[in-house]
Amino acid sequence: MNAMTQTELHHLSNTHLDALEEETIFILREVAAAFERPTLLFSGGKDSLVMLKCAEKAFGSGRIPYPLLMIDTGHNFKEVTDFRDARAKELGAELIVRSVEESMKKGTVRLAHPSESRNVHQSVTLLEAIEEFRFDALIGGARRDEEKARAKERIFSHRDSFGQWQPKAQRPELWTLFNHKLQPGEHFRVFPISNWTELDVWQYIAREKIALPSIYYTHKREVVDRRGLLVPVTELTPPKDGEEVVLRDVRFRTVGDITCTCPVESTAATPEQIVIETLAADVSERGATRMDDKTSEASMEKRKKDGYF
Repeated sequence: MNAMTQTELHHLSNTHLDALEEETIFILREVAAAFERPTLLFSGGKDSLVMLKCAEKAFGSGRIPYPLLMIDTGHNFKEVTDFRDARAKELGAELIVRSVEESMKKGTVRLAHPSESRNVHQSVTLLEAIEEFRFDALIGGARRDEEKARAKERIFSHRDSFGQWQPKAQRPELWTLFNHKLQPGEHFRVFPISNWTELDVWQYIAREKIALPSIYYTHKREVVDRRGLLVPVTELTPPKDGEEVVLRDVRFRTVGDITCTCPVESTAATPEQIVIETLAADVSERGATRMDDKTSEASMEKRKKDGYF
């Protein structure tokens, strides 16, 4: 199998990346032209770093015409937040960080219990940031291949005055004619890499030599096997009674709140090696790594209707 995948990698074309990159650059420029107060959602994760690379190509290094916005749960991996800050500084970009903890202090977010994941509560903090800065377009790194609810999403996804997504209210996008029409208080979520796949992202990272946080590559980490997921052992996610803690070679396919993001077993240390693994993967990255998407078939769609990314 390894020999077969090595051969596949050798013959794997990446010429389609030019078309995907061109489409993404077009969308990023369209947002800058059509909206007054756009922002680019930037977590320091691989998808937002790919978008940032395309934004550099669209506008030039140090000339991105909108700020970067991060909604921080306070439970993010330090490797990722440190990388986020360093990359924004390197680009000379304005970085706005708003935290769920601030919303908790204001009383707009209340946890059911102290150990509850804060991930779902990012919606509240995000809507507060939209109101604070009067953003009319938020550029996100969601892709259609990630999850069924995201497969329904338009590239220019209309949100009502409550920040809610209504699937039946989305206008068809024909011939790259995008909907820019807003009523007061409404906004758009824009997804320039909607048509990319996880494989495309890793091929692009390899081609463009995009630097990533170290946890995207193989490293040793203590984990427990829980419901088929490798849960990292941390202060926020301690092992439960009877669970065996084991040291594994793992990497993260996606990064998010520590309380709901799991690594996968892997020895891939380069983008090229991850491309090989991705070719053989039969489970989406969210399906293989996100505990919050396991609660029900409609988990993501419900959160999106409530204002989630």
